[in-house]
Parts: sequence; structure tokens; C-alpha cells
Amino acid sequence: MSAEHTIPGAESMAAKGWLGAHKWLIRRRAVQLTILLMFLLGPWAGLWIVKGNLNASLTLGVLPLTDPYVLLQSVLGGYWPETNAWLGAGIVLAVYLLVGGRVYCSWVCPVNMVTDAAHSLRLRLGLSGGLRISRAARYWMLGMTLVISMALGVVAWELVNPVSMLHRGIIFGMGLGWLAILAVFLFEFGVSRHGWCGRLCPVGAFYGLLTVPAVLKVTAANREQCNDCMDCLKICPEPRVITPALKGAGKGIGPVIRSASCTNCGRCIDICSKDVFRFATRFSHHETTGIFHPKEVQS
Repeated sequence: MSAEHTIPGAESMAAKGWLGAHKWLIRRRAVQLTILLMFLLGPWAGLWIVKGNLNASLTLGVLPLTDPYVLLQSVLGGYWPETNAWLGAGIVLAVYLLVGGRVYCSWVCPVNMVTDAAHSLRLRLGLSGGLRISRAARYWMLGMTLVISMALGVVAWELVNPVSMLHRGIIFGMGLGWLAILAVFLFEFGVSRHGWCGRLCPVGAFYGLLTVPAVLKVTAANREQCNDCMDCLKICPEPRVITPALKGAGKGIGPVIRSASCTNCGRCIDICSKDVFRFATRFSHHETTGIFHPKEVQS
């Protein structure tokens, strides 16, 4: 590791303190763990706040929630869901059209904690490089799961979904599920930086399609204060989305990050000692042009 290597966020922690430099990360972890705990209280303690899993659930016996990606695979596989499943999918779609589909990846998906841990370790060790996988690969993966579901009459992604493996494993015992989670960690750590969530996972590709029209966005509202420390680019799971908003002044590009790849994780907000970034709405800066850049899906 180079003697010049510093962990991203040192400036932010010096300026805002540890809590100030991790406030959105702490909130994400709280949400992820709370969601996981609500699913586990039933089988563990007999307190059935939520029945089901992230694919389909019923909260307090009233509120149905259905993963629209799973619903789509089911329909293509020849299985017509019940009314509650359609209602649940509609509710989920409405929420993610408001806050951004890839919020699922950063605020809900428990595997995100595994991939974030791998990335954090890479940063601490000063590791760089790795296998470059085209970002378009996740869209190919998405298409393949839909074609396989239609051809074989199965919900194809559930055959290999590490999220479901982790969920079932925590409740019933991990068994070989540990190997799947370990494989994701090792892939992120040693093979490809942000390779799983950013380049292969079809769930992220599906929910990214809902991010384009979403209302909640991150904006580089104070981009003139940027000191080019590069910490935001080092910490962001989708760093390509930052540069246009950060450096687009005078080029007809506004400061709102409108890319389908942005996960609204808030780490750029935390990591910036100059408070360049903040959450806002897509309507905050009308000078922004365009909502999706095809080049962002390429490696």
C-alpha cells in the first residue's frame, strides 16, 4: 500500500466529525437491518409483523408488497398472480417511481451490506484495479432471466438469487448459502470493484428503469465549492454518474444526478467535506438537460 494512500472521508470526518461523515450510511444500515428484523421476528419470536420475504409479503395482515421483477417473471412463466400480488406490485412501483428504483439496492437489499464491506476493505487496503465488466452486462442478465422464465416456466432469478439465499439461510440455517454470500464478497473484493451490484445483478438493472422518472434525486447543488479531492468518486458505487453533475457547469448540464444508475445511497453527501451534494427533487434545477445517458451502461 502506498505511503500516500489515505482512506476517503478523512477530510469529511475532520470537518464534520465521524457521525456527520456517516449519517446517511448509518440511516441506510438502520433501514436495512430493521427490514430484515421485521421478517425475522415471526419465525424467531412468533411476532408476525411481516409475513413472507422481499419477493412477496403481507405487513400487519393488511399491506401486500410484491417485487414487480418477480411478478413479471411469474407472468412470463405462465403463472397468473392473485389480485393481492398485483396490488402489492403496484404499491412497490409507486414508491420506487417516487424515490428511485435503485433505492432498493442501497437501502433495502441485505446483500448490499456484504458488497459494501468488500468495497470498504478494498479502500482500507488501498487496492485498485480489477476485472472490468461492461455495465451493460446487467441488462443482458435481466433479459436472460426473463427469457429463461418464459422458456422454462420458472421464476428464473430465484434459482440463484443471493438475497433469497441469505434470507432463507438466516431463518433456517445457511448451509451452502454461505458459499453464495462468500462468493459475492470475494468477487467484489478480489475480482471486480462494484462488480456484482453495478455490473451483473439483474435486480439493479430492473429497478434502475424506475429511477429515470423518479422524483428524489441527489444534486451537486454547491458544485462550485468542490476542491477536487475525488473522495466522492472513490466511495460512490456508480462513480460515472457524479462527473456530469459535478463538472457540467457551462456545458448545459445541471447539477442534478439523473442517471438510472444512481442508487441514492447518500455516500457522496457524507463523504464531501465541502457539502457539495444534498438530496433534492428532479425539479430543483431546470437547467439540467437529458435524463439518461446510454454511455453510462458501458464499462
